[in-house]
Amino acid sequence: MALGVKPNKAVRILAPGRYADSLRKWKQSGGDITKTYKILTDFGESAGMARGHYFHQDLWVARLIHEANPERHIDVGSRIDGFVAHVAAIRKIEVMDIRPLGDVPHGNMNFIQHDLMELTDSDLQTDSISCLHAIEHFGLGRYGDPIDPQGHMKAFKNIISMLRPGGTLYISFPIADQDEVHFNAHRVFSPTRIFDWPDADRLSLKRFDYVGDDGDLYTDEVPRNLPEGMRFACGIYCFEKH
Repeated sequence: MALGVKPNKAVRILAPGRYADSLRKWKQSGGDITKTYKILTDFGESAGMARGHYFHQDLWVARLIHEANPERHIDVGSRIDGFVAHVAAIRKIEVMDIRPLGDVPHGNMNFIQHDLMELTDSDLQTDSISCLHAIEHFGLGRYGDPIDPQGHMKAFKNIISMLRPGGTLYISFPIADQDEVHFNAHRVFSPTRIFDWPDADRLSLKRFDYVGDDGDLYTDEVPRNLPEGMRFACGIYCFEKH
């Protein structure tokens, strides 16, 4: 997850004095204070963080879905206050997660609680499905799911079974030079590992983009041709089902 820029040493030194000066000026200007809540570093940081895995993947895939305009789109486990919100702002989206969501306040969102390591109902057939920065968690128990070392591959196979022929799958996860398991946070995969997963031969890669270790988005790349030395990038795969 993208984090805010840490203030430099000079900012940390100046912060208490700046706060005292601001407080004095506020009182001299006749301002009321209900309680003090010291924020000492925001003035030295940037306006925000327009980079990183979630920033780029959420906006990028939401744009691809908007352009494709599918009949039905189902999401599996992606971030509600990021990607799902982007899509819901412009179209209907059905959201599936193993954890409950509670009340859904937006008319474009429909929530389905389900463990995707288990088979889904036959009525959950769709021409478009997404699973962004989620597949790497399946089976690790982090979100209350059953422990299963093969959980990510079971979920992947079930996602493919939900997709109609000719449908599109958008999936992303951490990538690096080699497969790793960071228990119980997540898995990391080599960029081409997904092609070895069950039923991957039922898919054709339409495009591949990725967010590098530097936090920037790289589009229209080839998974096997990525630079060496990646530690924690994010691969964004767009597949079509045969």
